Amino acid sequence: MESEPEGDEAFDRAILGSADVGDEALASMVADQLGVDAVELVSCRAEVAEYDLEALTTAGRFWVHGTARHAGTVSPYTFFVKVVRSWTRSPQFRNVPESQREIAASSLPWRNEPDVYRSDLEARLPVGLSMPRAYGVLDLDELSAGLWLQSIEHDARPWRAGTFARAAYLLGRLAASTTVRPLRALGSTDVVRGYAHARLEYQVLPALHGEDLWAHPLIAPAFGGDLRDRLLRAGDALPGIVEELQGAPLGTAHGDACPRNLLRAGGHQESFVLIDFGFWCEAPLGFDLTQLLIGELQLGERPASELPHLDAVCLSAYHRGLADEGCDVPLDALRRTHALLMLLFFGFSAVPLEVLYGSPAPGSAHVVLERARAASFVLDLVDSTTRT
Repeated sequence: MESEPEGDEAFDRAILGSADVGDEALASMVADQLGVDAVELVSCRAEVAEYDLEALTTAGRFWVHGTARHAGTVSPYTFFVKVVRSWTRSPQFRNVPESQREIAASSLPWRNEPDVYRSDLEARLPVGLSMPRAYGVLDLDELSAGLWLQSIEHDARPWRAGTFARAAYLLGRLAASTTVRPLRALGSTDVVRGYAHARLEYQVLPALHGEDLWAHPLIAPAFGGDLRDRLLRAGDALPGIVEELQGAPLGTAHGDACPRNLLRAGGHQESFVLIDFGFWCEAPLGFDLTQLLIGELQLGERPASELPHLDAVCLSAYHRGLADEGCDVPLDALRRTHALLMLLFFGFSAVPLEVLYGSPAPGSAHVVLERARAASFVLDLVDSTTRT
């Protein structure tokens, strides 16, 4: 058994910077976590939490762990500390043209996550969904905050179709829940128009109309002439798509409901812990299905060949979730909205635009090819639906 570190080594949280709390505040949080009245801190160390994806609004992720003495017993404790910030502080923001910076800054609302963790959302979530407990939400300055959160042990094995269906059902419940509805205002609104204007009109569509993108050696073989033409025609129809989605019924959306952000904790296969609330929003019903279906595919973790089956399974389950919350939306209407949302929030940006700016493409040529196949599926999905 390892001995406890002594002296300064027992208390080293310098890596947290301004997100750190004093020993007295930490002891209070530890007592709260352990369910006791008071503790004496024996040790406490902070270390970087390794994560393989960058997020423009995340300045750091850390583990804080140690031991504490209470009533003659020494117990371990762990916190997950996340520092969120305005992405104007991200190095990538320097690549945004001066004329677009105000719009770009507002397109990633970093304050959503601290506001959600300060709320009583946990008590409002449908049965089967939960979220980490927040032991502290600290305003570090006007453009950043620190979150001291419960550590969640979870099952990281790949999902099967049944897991996707269960997640989709619960996201449908979340979308239509009248109990959750008052907290929609914590996040973004008018997300369709905002994304179309700030992201698609200013960045994506101009790039799609340039020859340099399509001539890139990674993109040319995957996004052939027919797919390129279909995407450009869909881009020309963007105003009508946005107008149609503006008439769709609204619900509550997690905003980034990919499998990475729906943790299966403690071996429970029927329930999920929601994390990463940066894109929490009010959005057309069906919004969360896009990231649920596409999140892993974008990273090369799931093939596009699974999309047709998973799409059918998830749409049906999501529809049942809406119905069980008393929301009566025709399945055909939901399918149409879902198809258009998939096109807006994935289809156009399936082409890895980052290659134009000297950044590496996501994964290998195989990943780019899978994204192209997924874009074709999304365009087919749109073509198979009609405006209701």
